[in-house]
Amino acid sequence: MANITKKVSWSSRCDEFGAVGEETPLLNGSDQARPLRQIGRLSTVDLEEEIIAEEDSASGRPKEIAHNEKLLSLKFESLDYDNIENQLFLEEERRMSFLAFRCLEISRWVICGLIGFLTGLIACFIDIVVEQLAGIKYKVIKENIVRFTEAGGLSISLILWAVLNSSFVMLGAIMVAFFEPIAAGSGIPQIKCYLNGVKIPRVVRLKTLVIKVCGVICSVVGGLAVGKEGPMIHSGAVVAAGVSQGRSTSLKRDFKIFEYFRRDTEKRDFVSAGAAAGVSAAFGAPVGGVLFSLEEGASFWNQMLTWRIFFASMISTFTLNFFLSVYHNKTGDLSNPGLINFGSFESEAMGYNLYEIPLFMAMGALGGLLGALFNFLNYWLTIFRIRYVHRPCLQVMEAVLVAAVTAAVAFIMIYFSVDCQPLAPDHTEEYPLQLFCADGEYNSMATAFFNTPERSVRSLFHNPRGTYNALTLGLFTLTYFFLACWTYGLSVSAGVFIPSLLIGAAWGRLCGILLASTTSTASTWADPGKYALIGAAAQLGGIVRMTLSLTVIMMEATGNVTYGLPIMLVLMTAKIVGDYFQEGLYDIHIKLQSVPFLHWEAPATSHWLTAREVMSSPVICLNRIEKVGTIVDILSNTSTNHNGFPVVVQVSVDDEPAKLCGLILRSQLIVLLKHKVFVELARSRLTQRKLQLKDFRDAYPRFPPIQSIHVSQDERECMMDLTEFMNPTPYTVPLETSLPRVFKLFRALGLRHLVVVDDENRVNGLVTRKDLARYHLGKHGLEELHLAQT
Repeated sequence: MANITKKVSWSSRCDEFGAVGEETPLLNGSDQARPLRQIGRLSTVDLEEEIIAEEDSASGRPKEIAHNEKLLSLKFESLDYDNIENQLFLEEERRMSFLAFRCLEISRWVICGLIGFLTGLIACFIDIVVEQLAGIKYKVIKENIVRFTEAGGLSISLILWAVLNSSFVMLGAIMVAFFEPIAAGSGIPQIKCYLNGVKIPRVVRLKTLVIKVCGVICSVVGGLAVGKEGPMIHSGAVVAAGVSQGRSTSLKRDFKIFEYFRRDTEKRDFVSAGAAAGVSAAFGAPVGGVLFSLEEGASFWNQMLTWRIFFASMISTFTLNFFLSVYHNKTGDLSNPGLINFGSFESEAMGYNLYEIPLFMAMGALGGLLGALFNFLNYWLTIFRIRYVHRPCLQVMEAVLVAAVTAAVAFIMIYFSVDCQPLAPDHTEEYPLQLFCADGEYNSMATAFFNTPERSVRSLFHNPRGTYNALTLGLFTLTYFFLACWTYGLSVSAGVFIPSLLIGAAWGRLCGILLASTTSTASTWADPGKYALIGAAAQLGGIVRMTLSLTVIMMEATGNVTYGLPIMLVLMTAKIVGDYFQEGLYDIHIKLQSVPFLHWEAPATSHWLTAREVMSSPVICLNRIEKVGTIVDILSNTSTNHNGFPVVVQVSVDDEPAKLCGLILRSQLIVLLKHKVFVELARSRLTQRKLQLKDFRDAYPRFPPIQSIHVSQDERECMMDLTEFMNPTPYTVPLETSLPRVFKLFRALGLRHLVVVDDENRVNGLVTRKDLARYHLGKHGLEELHLAQT
């Protein structure tokens, strides 16, 4: 958190009547509130439709939680990606031999291999359990439907379907809502934030991984419009964060290995490898995984990191492939590289001609429009959930309702469908339903609804012409679009990749059928499966707005490089069209959580702002030799929850301001207080063990709160020498540095604190992530967000 003095006034309706709006003290809680600056037209924090929350008489909880996306939350901290090069660190590095550095490099490769292996095993476990449970569920429902189709009373089958779905979803929702809310959704927005340098609480805990895996199994088996691919990225990231530390803080087990990597710099690099391994396991796309980490997450990159991440991704997809081949009794047949396998697109009819490219781009534009509509609806639905569905019991009830409605809609669509298709001897349908069709025929709508989403996507890609009629596809697209939109954001572990692909494949196949029916010649080149693939890419690109990584993922998943150009053009078109109306889905959810996310570049029109205007001031500084009582008081002050303190030294006896000589973190000060590293004690106890970097690593990442450290009255009078522990070379910028230059330095180096100094190296202010994330381009030019304890 920024080490600054500032208050933010939340204007409420009371202000209209002359009453003072509630003032929220932020950071160091000074009595003087700094006036809000107007940039563009945004000048105050105006909570839309903010009503004084009615108190629920039964529980005393507010019925409505006011929410405003024009705020940045102060509860999020930054990661320390920059190494703290204090004397302890430099001494340790100098003592290490060349051989020790080589061993560390080998350890990094071993960790990446372990990350890939474990991520592949988790993907394999999810896949097998979902297949088994979904198989049992669909067989029971199918037998029930067959029995009651002849005898009458199909409503019993509907009730059975709805109850089975609701039971699984209720179990998954209870786990997420009551035990680990951070495990909800796909986890991709949270991992994007973590790789961007934001410390999201509890995001890479072991408990989160367990709830995520169990939750996604329940969601998929429960028949929701979700996929199991998105959560694999989060699961891989948690595996990486755990393995790389050589211990489990949740289980309180320390294996005494990989201790060197117990810091944010190393951990964050491994988490990017875990995210890539998750993509690789989900789609069988190791290169796509590397590019996903590069495009969506990691801010800092180097050649060796790329190579290690690719290694983790390749191990991940190979592990999944191998164990699935053993499970299918085809040991060594490595034909299942990912959880979703699009099948092979090798037939001649699947080729494309140059004159089809404009058609593909038009489909991309349609995907961008539909994606923007999806994101718009989901945005307002999420706002509604934040305001009204904020209790765990309500979240579980909503998830159960969605599960029951999904089953009911699917049943009704299948029941009233008259699209009957002949059942070929070599049919690929897993659970063909006859219902009211003639003998030897099956209900085509059931192929889309009465199946896991992955199988439905594959059938839309590869089933021969005539398998679906246009009305079936149109109705399916419409219903599944709204079901998927309603489902994303529930308190269940679920991904949006597969529903997006399924919606796009349905309307893409519909486009192929309509094209084939226009002229007799079109039927030769307008293959429905080919257009289903393009539609799937357009819809997914329109919703999540990924370009480079998604192109490669789709190419690797289809196993056909020839589709690289059309898929790239489709995704570019979808992104351009979608961005005109609305941001990508993940960016929307990041913004709704008020996370201080830093984009690649500073806002385009921000050159007129300088460090002087951006920085937070005044700053609490510490002397190089500081009184222990002063340090304890500063750290204990709840209104000044700072994490970085410039260390200054007085150069003359006059009253001249002190000059900067270093920077020290809250976590370091807490460790020093815990170990009683005081000047007086060091003199009196000659045998006292000297503090080492290991002591700081052992306390990482859950440093004890200052309240848990007892300091006696006598110890408060002692002095603490910070020289050995502070970073003597913190990054600094002059007062007149432009905002884009400050932003570039901060973003490229992964800084947490940037000290602003004058010509004589005196501290004038401090720039933190929140000071930079405040500025963004809005509808009225450059706007400034405001900080709040949300």
